[in-house]
Amino acid sequence: MTTHHFAIADMHVQLSFAVSKYNSLRLLPSILPFQCEADTPYPDLFSLTIDDTLPPRPREERERIRDFDSGNGVTVVDHLKSGGYQFIIRDLKGYDCCLLQSNEDFSECRCALNGNHDMRCYGLNNALMLCMAFAGSFHSILLIHASLVRHRGRGYAFIAKSGTGKSTQVSNWLRYIPDCDLMNDDNPIVRVVGDETFIYGSPWSGKTPCYRNVKAPLGAITRIDRAEKNSVERLVPVEAFASLLPSCSSMKWDSKIYDGICSTVARVVETTGIYTLHCLPDRESAEVCRATIAQPFD
Repeated sequence: MTTHHFAIADMHVQLSFAVSKYNSLRLLPSILPFQCEADTPYPDLFSLTIDDTLPPRPREERERIRDFDSGNGVTVVDHLKSGGYQFIIRDLKGYDCCLLQSNEDFSECRCALNGNHDMRCYGLNNALMLCMAFAGSFHSILLIHASLVRHRGRGYAFIAKSGTGKSTQVSNWLRYIPDCDLMNDDNPIVRVVGDETFIYGSPWSGKTPCYRNVKAPLGAITRIDRAEKNSVERLVPVEAFASLLPSCSSMKWDSKIYDGICSTVARVVETTGIYTLHCLPDRESAEVCRATIAQPFD
């Protein structure tokens, strides 16, 4: 067994690989910027053991919850009578890439990989995301679907349905707004620590390879809404909660995990401006947006 340690969102994650000619950190190059020493001062979040000899749980020990279509494949979810979960992660062709099993709070997880190199990369990457999202729900952590830019030391996240324009808005900030850099382009991590809310880069960044171990106070979260005129509105708390929650990875059927995520969303809404940007994909939209959402920190 070979063990590696990582600091993700200032939390300690441990990956252990059973001896295998197929499985190693080569499957996860995006996680390398997050590698750290074993004696990291950060709290433990979860451990994941990769061992291809892991068998599926017998049918009588599990109950089917649902098949979840992620857009990149289907994940089959079973609840274990022991309190944990079993996931079968399938790619777009329907091939089984990963068998993942967890305990109740996702602090201890195991997986078996299957197939060629690309299938194993896909399976392990998705298993790690599931562990991060659901273990994080017990630690005031959210894995959100967003593009993230840093401006003058604060992180500004843009949320929207795929193809609606969040990456375009971030690109316009990078092009037209001074003092900006890209932190992540698909799955940043939000964490509430005491009375403060931070946002982090992550090992997952969609089609844009931006895997940065970076952190910033969260400045604002803005939902993109295409329109014929550029304008920004700050949402009242109820609207803000309803706007942010769908962008968070969650499991509504698990009350402990879902309640943890909802509680963290509520704390983010209490401490952070949540906005809607009605916009065209142009320079003015970035300038109008920045003038409003960054104004409290100017």
